[in-house]
Amino acid sequence: MASADILSGKKKQYRFASEYGVSTKRPKETDSREIGLEIGSILGKYFLNLDHLHYGYWAKDLEVHIANLCIAQENYTNFVISHIPDGVRSILDVGCGRGQMAKKLADMGYRVDCVCPSHFLAEQARELLANRNHIFECLYEELQTENLYDLILFSESFQYIDIEEALKKTMGILNRDGYMLICDFFKKEVPWKSVISGGHPLKIFYDLVSKYPLRLIKDLDVSEEMAPTIDIVDDALQKAVHPAVILAQQLIDNRYPFMSKFLKWVYRKKIKKINNKYFNGEKTGENFKKFKSYRLLLYRKTILT
Repeated sequence: MASADILSGKKKQYRFASEYGVSTKRPKETDSREIGLEIGSILGKYFLNLDHLHYGYWAKDLEVHIANLCIAQENYTNFVISHIPDGVRSILDVGCGRGQMAKKLADMGYRVDCVCPSHFLAEQARELLANRNHIFECLYEELQTENLYDLILFSESFQYIDIEEALKKTMGILNRDGYMLICDFFKKEVPWKSVISGGHPLKIFYDLVSKYPLRLIKDLDVSEEMAPTIDIVDDALQKAVHPAVILAQQLIDNRYPFMSKFLKWVYRKKIKKINNKYFNGEKTGENFKKFKSYRLLLYRKTILT
């Protein structure tokens, strides 16, 4: 069939769908990062009663143990909130997770709206916030609102957004003299390949943000206080998750040897990738500090005259 005929056929299908009220939108593609956050939310809440999805802030007097992760996460929330400048009244929490940060801010008297691209997490946030706050269920880049805010908060969400897209959007919805507060990790400029994924290159971020009318107020490196979270996760992977996976694999090998061999061959590349990513024992706090820089960055919008 000629390409013109194919295009003609597609036009007829769309016209037919339109006439009879059938949606012609493609189904939303599954985002592995969203799925990962949702799984982390479920497991963290069930096994450890964790309310947050972010890293923990480990003060020097707090023992690095999985039982204290909940305390470390609460420390992180308090740390971020403590850097909200005086005079801020309205906040947009970008990537609000289950809404715990937004709830605490609202309880403190701030007017808070949220952005959350995950329907699963957005529903949890709505229930927690009891409809006190508006939740934009979309990507930050796709946000459409006439609201202006005193502060745009990125709590471990900036790494998922294109830098320039994030800066452009932020400048458009910030009030005059408003603030942008980022608490997230970035890639260091080192000659080795990182064993830990995620984060924008810090140098590129600095270069791009310097092109916008944003004045730097604070730039704090808190990698030392955040890195122990990686040790907690790696310890759980090595001592609990990996042994459980091996035992499950042995059970399948014994009961379904042919199917097991077949599946291992078909998915050999994916299996190798998973083992290298999660069970190589190299995702440690020391390696995190080697490749990443966890920073709190506070900028203020300036009006050029």
